[in-house]
Amino acid sequence: MTTLLTVKNLKTSYMTGQGEVQSVRGVDFAIQQGEVIGLVGESGSGKSVTAKSIMGLIQPPGRIMDGQVLFHDTDLLSIPEKELRKIRGNRISMIFQDPMTSLNPVIRVGKQLTEVIMRHQKVGKSEARKQAIQLLRDVGIPSPEERIDQYPHEFSGGMRQRVMIAMALSCKPELLIADEPTTALDVTIQAQILKLMQQLQKHTNTAIMLITHDLGVVAQVCSKVVVMYGGLIMEEGAVEEIFENPLHPYTQGLLKSIPKSVTGTRERLEAIEGTPPDMLAPPSGCPFMERCPFAGSICSKMPTYRQTETGHRSLCWIGQDVQGNDTKPRKED
Repeated sequence: MTTLLTVKNLKTSYMTGQGEVQSVRGVDFAIQQGEVIGLVGESGSGKSVTAKSIMGLIQPPGRIMDGQVLFHDTDLLSIPEKELRKIRGNRISMIFQDPMTSLNPVIRVGKQLTEVIMRHQKVGKSEARKQAIQLLRDVGIPSPEERIDQYPHEFSGGMRQRVMIAMALSCKPELLIADEPTTALDVTIQAQILKLMQQLQKHTNTAIMLITHDLGVVAQVCSKVVVMYGGLIMEEGAVEEIFENPLHPYTQGLLKSIPKSVTGTRERLEAIEGTPPDMLAPPSGCPFMERCPFAGSICSKMPTYRQTETGHRSLCWIGQDVQGNDTKPRKED
């Protein structure tokens, strides 16, 4: 399988009046061609900042402090903005959480879609309109010949999100980054949008990086999971391994907070006690230490990754044979 995107030691901060907010503190992962990867974690973990860093969308007071983002062999962090624009929106596209803030409310949907196609594919207005109608049809919008001339406010939330997906796919990108694409939608529409993304991925072989806080969504559509917390990757592995044998206490806590759908059973959901770390002064050790039920004094030092033969890795001292490891043994479920 061909490696499409490689992120190495990515560090992104925001300079505020109170000091430097270290949103992403050294992130490494890769995405293979045609792969669907889930980037999960609670609010403030660094998921969206990672995505914006990849896309070159970090604006002041934000600043990328270090790292590389290799798209094939091109470092997106070192090329001129003019070169980046040729890739962004063309070979790499992004769907944002709220389509109403991404679509211009005073411009017809068709005009917004055809402008993207004309800019990146270098085709005329007539051909761009024809492609736009077909894209709207592909994403399940009824009567696309009529809907193409309507304004965003004439579409429902789910339909606006479908328009954003059509726009993102208009140039047949190699990588689609979807930042919480179903958060503002009801459960039925969420399922439809996720099914649509799965179908389009299979049809086009586009790699997808799905950013979400919902592990249930990840279980439905992803093949690999990257769990973030405190600006770092806590755990990474195949979906089956993460769900069946989570290695990091934070991942275990996230999984225990998912409602079970087994008929006839009633289980109390478990919350993760405590609050996330202050990224103005992040801890020098494990960022999850203060909330972890298994933490020992060794956790005040930053752990190294513990990795299995399958590539399943966890940033945790638990299970590591090192001197002074006083972490509490975890009870196996």
